Amino acid sequence: MVQKCNFCVETLCTMTKGGSLYKAQRTPSDYIAAILELSSLVVRHQHRLLLYWDFLYHLMPDGWRFRRACDTVHRFTADVVQRRHQALNRLGREAWLKSKQGKTVDFIDILLLAKDEDGQDLSEEDIAAEADTFMFEGHDTTASGLSWVLYNLACHPEYQERCREEIKDLMRDKESEEIEWEYLSQMPFCTMCIKDSLRLHPPVTAVSRRCTEDIKLPDGRVLPKGNVCLISIYGTHHNPAVWPEPQVYNPHRFDPENSKNKPPLAFMPFSAGPRNCIGQNFAMAEMKVVLALTLLRFAVRLDESRPVRRKPELILRSENGLWLHLEPLGPSHESRPPAMYS
Repeated sequence: MVQKCNFCVETLCTMTKGGSLYKAQRTPSDYIAAILELSSLVVRHQHRLLLYWDFLYHLMPDGWRFRRACDTVHRFTADVVQRRHQALNRLGREAWLKSKQGKTVDFIDILLLAKDEDGQDLSEEDIAAEADTFMFEGHDTTASGLSWVLYNLACHPEYQERCREEIKDLMRDKESEEIEWEYLSQMPFCTMCIKDSLRLHPPVTAVSRRCTEDIKLPDGRVLPKGNVCLISIYGTHHNPAVWPEPQVYNPHRFDPENSKNKPPLAFMPFSAGPRNCIGQNFAMAEMKVVLALTLLRFAVRLDESRPVRRKPELILRSENGLWLHLEPLGPSHESRPPAMYS
């Protein structure tokens, strides 16, 4: 999963900050290590009721580690925003926009040019906070989703081969080997495989919501307005009343004929409602592109010597990693000696 995490961070860094994470002052491993540590610390904090109060938590070793990891993440983004803001002020708006012609306009560029409801420029702190949210929420979840998709396809070579054939048919007679945007809607079986992997192994296993009004349950009990409810995405996705044999990986569940009578909230890997995941279309596109390019070049095999045990934190992981063998495919589709990736 580490390699997938590096890839997703690099992709988001390009989209958000317009450049490679490897060009930053802090190494990718520092940033990723800080994100992983924050994920672990948040869950541990939730399970220690005596440390519920922040002032007490920050006196403990976990609190020190939490602040140090936050500083690493925030400094990285703040440095990028500050440099961009200085360039904008130095060149002026018109010259700065002209310098961007022919280049990709990234997320921070958009925020630097944005105005708030009063017509004022956003502050560096506001921009950094938005970029932090985009980076934090977007890379670890997608890395988890991708890792579990490849794992499930390694467990089911027949589905993997069908995905590969679908992609090869799609790319046949194409001048470029790049996956174009319009191709993503022409990968129905790959999409079904991704969706059932997200059902079986949702990257985010639970979300919380505050009731905005009293909610009466079918048994007559009432959830009072203001209460915070924990909604189990994992439990919803494994409900046998909705998903027969929920522990079985079966992409055919998401065939249009099989899924048309499902309740609308039976599948919600990106949450639901007005506060659902703002980046879900980007995440699905990224997973489809990576899956297509991977299966065109490699056969994915399990490492039988490393059993997988699910470990739910903020993001669903495996306790000892997801170890897979990637066997390069030759021109005639034969595989060569494998490489191992986690």
